[in-house]
Amino acid sequence: MVNNTMNIKDKTIALIDSLKATCQTYGMGNDGNEYKIITQVFLYKFMADKFGYELKKINDPCLKALKKSDKWEEEYAKLSKADRERVSLFLPPEVPVFKPDYLIANLWNKQAKGDFDAIFDETMVAIARDNLDVFYTKTAQETKIPIFEKLTIFVTDDAQRANFARALVDKLVNFSFEDAFAEHYDFFSDIFEYLLKDYNTAGGGKYAEYYTPKAIAKIMARLLVGDNADLHNVECYDPSAGTGTLLMALSHQIGEDRCTIFGLCRSLIRG
Repeated sequence: MVNNTMNIKDKTIALIDSLKATCQTYGMGNDGNEYKIITQVFLYKFMADKFGYELKKINDPCLKALKKSDKWEEEYAKLSKADRERVSLFLPPEVPVFKPDYLIANLWNKQAKGDFDAIFDETMVAIARDNLDVFYTKTAQETKIPIFEKLTIFVTDDAQRANFARALVDKLVNFSFEDAFAEHYDFFSDIFEYLLKDYNTAGGGKYAEYYTPKAIAKIMARLLVGDNADLHNVECYDPSAGTGTLLMALSHQIGEDRCTIFGLCRSLIRG
């Protein structure tokens, strides 16, 4: 298991690095726009893989071919709308629902189209819109903010936007998070910290957030929770959560299935 964990961790870090390199190639390096693109594309890939992973676990006759196929996305697209809606009811509440058009394989097949940047952007917006009841952030004024937005608009040269979208999708098709879903806090907290490390500085402008390093967050969580193993229905709230590192450490220390965490970041307060 250790070798597998190291392998998927290395691959995940390589994915992050390749996305950052793509942003730099198209004129965005360590700025607020790169931050938005990297985090949203990374989350899109994670959620798409999680959807497929959970879909394959559902025991339904209509999914028999899907479970056996190396190209499960194609089998999913063959399902009737009624079948897709029915099996989606068996997904865990924390898993987003994807239409066939939203899947990475489908985007890959559309890359030759001249308006691929518009196709990519609309896919991101549509996923966020369809899952807005569950996945969103809120401003201090209680306004819901979708998790995804149009991303190619951050490329200054209009003529390069379609190529930029193609480059992003190209980085996603040969990687899968499925081996990571059996992992828990230690794996994901390392990846989370690596993902945000270039943006967590006071000089990062609007999108900078101060954060508690993982090692310190784990110690603080142990001190706050103590040795009490009999905790249930705990709520943790941080009014200036930043990147949420401490909240995640607390959730892990208490037990992910025994607590709910809430956080407010400075950028949303300002917004």
